[in-house]
Amino acid sequence: MEEQKDFDILEMPAEGLAAYWLSIKKLIDVKRNREVLEEEIRYTREPYIKFLLETAFSEMDPETVQRLAAHKTKTLIGEYARKLSAMQLALRAMSSQENPRITFVRMASQYPVSVISEKKAFSLAHGLVDGLLDKNSDHTLLLEFDHKLQPDRLLVKLLFHIILSRKEGKQQLEQLIPYIKIPFYANGLTQVIDGFDHRVLQTNLTVQADQILSYSERKMDMAAEMCLGIRKKLSYDDIFRIARAFMP
Repeated sequence: MEEQKDFDILEMPAEGLAAYWLSIKKLIDVKRNREVLEEEIRYTREPYIKFLLETAFSEMDPETVQRLAAHKTKTLIGEYARKLSAMQLALRAMSSQENPRITFVRMASQYPVSVISEKKAFSLAHGLVDGLLDKNSDHTLLLEFDHKLQPDRLLVKLLFHIILSRKEGKQQLEQLIPYIKIPFYANGLTQVIDGFDHRVLQTNLTVQADQILSYSERKMDMAAEMCLGIRKKLSYDDIFRIARAFMP
């Protein structure tokens, strides 16, 4: 089994997530041993799914598993919310040409503890700008961006985009688009490039972020219920009924 590189609960549709758990149910029913779960745990990178696989099929009772799953959901949704908020602040700054130092303070304040100092963040961000102008640099390494980045790296990359926009102009942001792995941010950058007013941009991004977080939370709830259903050895049809409860 190959390592899953694109399996991401924030981006995948509920139908795809439901299909994943139904496939796990089939594998367990066919192989009838724990090896399939151990292999899945080994190669799964998606944090919430990995947590469910490790926890739901442990010796813990179902009530404890469900309680822990709820806590994990809250933790991950909170982390996603901070990252989406930082992206919104960066996009608004690029649209309004806000002072990067002010924007950095706004972005850094999304986190309960400091993840990187202002001095280090600016030094690294300016280094990325210089690297972009170097023809021999690896643009994929410099420009690749998604929500899976650690908070310090995420803030540095966002600050890099802000400085680039302020220094070279918004049209220079277009070269970033192919390397952006999260549609929310890629769409926002496109709106910045197209000259959307920062107030309109903020409204659009806030609504979209709220929808992404709400949908992700619902997908996590569905995943937990389906996983527990598999643990209880419910039939394939009953596992499918659980999935349907979370879909229109």
